[in-house]
Amino acid sequence: MRLLLAWFYRVLFAATASVVIFTPAQAQWQREAFNTLGTQAYIEFWLADTEQAKQLIVDVQAEFERINQLMSPYIANSELSKLNRQAASAPVTVSAELYYLLQQAKHISTLSNGAFDITFASVGFYYDYRAHKKPSTAQLQLARQYVNYQSIQLLPNNQVSFAQPGVKIDLGGIAKGYAVELGIRLLAERGIEHAQLTAGGDSRLLGDKRGRPWLVGIKHPRQEDKYAAQLPLENSAISTSGDYERYFIEEGVRYHHIIDPNTGQSANGLFSVTVTGADTTQTDALSTTLFVLGLQAGMALIEQIPGYEAIFIDTERKMHVSSGLSQ
Repeated sequence: MRLLLAWFYRVLFAATASVVIFTPAQAQWQREAFNTLGTQAYIEFWLADTEQAKQLIVDVQAEFERINQLMSPYIANSELSKLNRQAASAPVTVSAELYYLLQQAKHISTLSNGAFDITFASVGFYYDYRAHKKPSTAQLQLARQYVNYQSIQLLPNNQVSFAQPGVKIDLGGIAKGYAVELGIRLLAERGIEHAQLTAGGDSRLLGDKRGRPWLVGIKHPRQEDKYAAQLPLENSAISTSGDYERYFIEEGVRYHHIIDPNTGQSANGLFSVTVTGADTTQTDALSTTLFVLGLQAGMALIEQIPGYEAIFIDTERKMHVSSGLSQ
């Protein structure tokens, strides 16, 4: 990874989701934007054969939809929905893929002492950001008792159970990064050497951009047409979590989708966290984790994870970077 570090020494206005800054089209750069997993995605890769490129794009989109059908809490017959309905009554056998992702989520929960917790959904389903809806005090008090990642019991033979009724899980903080990682893996297996794949705040870069790094922008959290920073990256993953993605403001309070498991309410103290590393599954989950932890505890955690770095933007609009970047 090669980084241009001059911008680290400026105080910037703030940053949010990682967005790849696009350059003018070239003859053999194949590009496509599409909607998936409740967000906008973008794919770009180098390939001379246009018909083969079209099929690759279709296959990547199909992979995203497969993950959506498997792990969406909004699809009644998804594995995740089945798990939420039945796992408190008896162990549920799930696919090896879903079991793996639950293992990854639990690992990060343990690593962060519960700052990352997919059982936040026990509270989270009371929020509707489009409708400006949040849980009442009574609903919040009741639902918070079900937020505990240790209630998820991972049993042998891909079986999962919940320790008590009322527990719900949501993989929104990790599944999108996982889908991006699978999409890039598919391209690499088909012989692609230079590619980027982005879904919302999660991006994965395969190789470089034919002799130069990919230029990735971190969006300004309060001005959609501006960037707070630019990162030259290659063969890397990058994810950003911010308080701007899904939110509403009521009586001066910003209610956003990154829920602190300890309170059942929106985490505060930061505008955004960006994480870079080797795997988008990990950067996706870690950006959420560090946002919940806040600057001090989040910085302490990322410094313990080899190969991963973070950029924090606090509510004073100041940028803070982990040691691997500051060097």
